[in-house]
Amino acid sequence: MKRYDDVIKKLRIKILNTINDEININDDEIKEIIESEVLSYSNDNYLEYKEKEDIINKLYNSIRKFDILQEIIDDKTITEIMINGFQNIYIERNGIITRYPHGFDSEERLHDIIQQMASKVNRRVNETDPIVDLRLEDGSRVNVCMPPVALNGPYVTIRKFPDRPFTIEELISIGSITKEASEFLNILVKSGYNIIISGGTGSGKTTFLNVLSNYIPEDERLITIEDSAELQINRVKNIVRLESRNANIEGKHAVSIRELVKASLRMRPDRIVIGEVRDASVIEMIQAMNTGHDGSLSTGHANSAFDMLSRLETLYMTGMDVPLAAIRSQIASAVDIIIQLGRLRDKSRKVLEISELEGICDNEYKINVLYKFEDEGDDKDGKVKGELKKTERGLSHKQKLLWAGIRDF
Repeated sequence: MKRYDDVIKKLRIKILNTINDEININDDEIKEIIESEVLSYSNDNYLEYKEKEDIINKLYNSIRKFDILQEIIDDKTITEIMINGFQNIYIERNGIITRYPHGFDSEERLHDIIQQMASKVNRRVNETDPIVDLRLEDGSRVNVCMPPVALNGPYVTIRKFPDRPFTIEELISIGSITKEASEFLNILVKSGYNIIISGGTGSGKTTFLNVLSNYIPEDERLITIEDSAELQINRVKNIVRLESRNANIEGKHAVSIRELVKASLRMRPDRIVIGEVRDASVIEMIQAMNTGHDGSLSTGHANSAFDMLSRLETLYMTGMDVPLAAIRSQIASAVDIIIQLGRLRDKSRKVLEISELEGICDNEYKINVLYKFEDEGDDKDGKVKGELKKTERGLSHKQKLLWAGIRDF
């Protein structure tokens, strides 16, 4: 359709001039005008049926939706959209990043789309506030960086999420985890072990958190707390879903993750699931895990179990002036299991390690590795060979298993 870009631009200008004087024109009326203009063009310049349909959709998207972005957003196979200025758009599909063949007409047009996104959620983005995070109606997470901080901008990154969550069976089928390890984690979640999922950007933390959350027994009361509502938990019926709120245009009325965690403790939760711990809310999370909310889950950015624990310490210290030894003692009492995820060289996402935090020894964390991914090189197609294998050491702390009535583990 690239050969019709000039036609679409001309028709768009003509249609906008037609509807500018209409105050209460609705979507159906706009579509009728578009169809009429395209049909008129086709009478003079023959178009195939499919070509007419494509031009109509592109015109409608450019006038009423997010222009060329709309067809990318609607494409369920695309998981990430990266806009580096108005002419450079990259997409991620099946872990592979490629350049999208189309761009915006101008930087001004991209500005218009960004303001359209921001206005839908009562946000503002300009030179004074050049960085903004927001969420689209379909749940996609958007980050915007505008000049002057964006040198060749505007830059827009859109993280999309599937309509339905992955199941553990699907993760097993694509080799992200073994059936044995998944059954082990199922037992741990049901028994109330506190679990942190660790990994880098794009390693699949939210996907895996969603899978684990669906192991939670149906008769428990669950509270989820997220920056952007992404979790899709279907089994638990007694569920409260909380989402943080950014400041409005006046810079007021923000609600942080930390405030939501505090509020959740007064809602009689059996468990709390925090989408990602990234600030001083770790204090309330650790306290919740230590005061009767066993089986709580969260994620965090880190490259190993030790790094994850170090990050929890650092975040803790940003919110409270407490000796490091006391912080480590609190974390060691709260966190039971750390699951390390990774994105390998062939772009596949794997569970790399499942570790137990046994406690503190000589003021250092003692970690017991239960499962570890063994890399066996690449096959002829460049795919990573290997498997998540159980180590010789078993789970040390079995008290929660016993409380759950599991004695033959």
